[in-house]
Amino acid sequence: MNRRAVLIGSAAALAAGGGIVGTSFARMGSSADYEHAMSSLRAPLGDGLTEIVRYATLAANNHNVQPWRFHLSERAISIRPDFSRRTPAVDPDDHHLYVSLGCATENLVLAAHARGRPGEPHFDSENEGSVVFDLGADAETRSTLCDAIPLRQSTRADYHGRAAPVDDLVQIERVARLPGVDMVLITERAMLERVRDLIIDGNAAQMADRAFMAEFKSWMRFNPRAALAAGDGIYSAVSGNPALPEWLGLCMFDIAFRAKAENEKYARHLNSSAGVAVFVAEQADPAHWVQVGRACQRFALQATALGLKHAFVNQPAEVANVRPELAALVGVPGRRPDIVMRFGYGPALPMSPRRPVDVVIQR
Repeated sequence: MNRRAVLIGSAAALAAGGGIVGTSFARMGSSADYEHAMSSLRAPLGDGLTEIVRYATLAANNHNVQPWRFHLSERAISIRPDFSRRTPAVDPDDHHLYVSLGCATENLVLAAHARGRPGEPHFDSENEGSVVFDLGADAETRSTLCDAIPLRQSTRADYHGRAAPVDDLVQIERVARLPGVDMVLITERAMLERVRDLIIDGNAAQMADRAFMAEFKSWMRFNPRAALAAGDGIYSAVSGNPALPEWLGLCMFDIAFRAKAENEKYARHLNSSAGVAVFVAEQADPAHWVQVGRACQRFALQATALGLKHAFVNQPAEVANVRPELAALVGVPGRRPDIVMRFGYGPALPMSPRRPVDVVIQR
């Protein structure tokens, strides 16, 4: 039995013992209430601009910090960066922040088309680096990608090891193709093992970085009540871990979250995946990072529609001295790899929370 299992067993024994400790377990909130809230959050697309924004907020984003604000008018929706939600340890140049804006942009585009408000977004460098979507008027156009928005999740678990059909990979690659972004799709096992090793190198470097670990820990949510109250961050259950009182979760994080165990986990994750997609922008600037976000969101939605799971494994793109090795491996030496995403067939896990739409809208 490993240390994490011992700690979990000890926690359960403490809960059964009653008293203050047992009460703290009782106050964690219920998984049933959490699942009900997630179902409401991911309800079918309704009418109005607020509903379009709700679908936009279901986009992938780093650490689930949701670094966006939406400004609504009759003619346009602007997605503006929320720099108060930066993650400077893992994302010192706001690269992931702008990729996250791109993911939200793609969801917004798809939802707007589905509600008869089509248009094309453009990057506004003079307005905080915002993305502006001019609202048109036309017939409603639903799509497979739009229908996949409430179903998509980053599934941080072991996958089943099955290969994806070639026809599905061709379809995903076609859908994810956008100007200004190259995507390298890797399914050959020897190459996957080399990517796996770079992910482990990056992960080890990050876990040796105190600032990174403190920042990551600050975004952890250890039980349903904490996840719902914050509406953001990484709920432990979405990675298959048990719910715990906040105080115990923080203690367990310090005791059990170790590089060796995490590296072994990532090795299993990569070994069980069908493949990896690496997204690389033509230029390293916010406008292109937004475009990367749109491309990887389209990839994730099409994969979801085809029954595939995905998860981000960005460590070799985040750690500066590992990044050039990844660039050389995928055939883009001298350029910056932006996003690394593994995919395959796997289990469904609890969905990640989101903040209420009213909190992120400015009128």
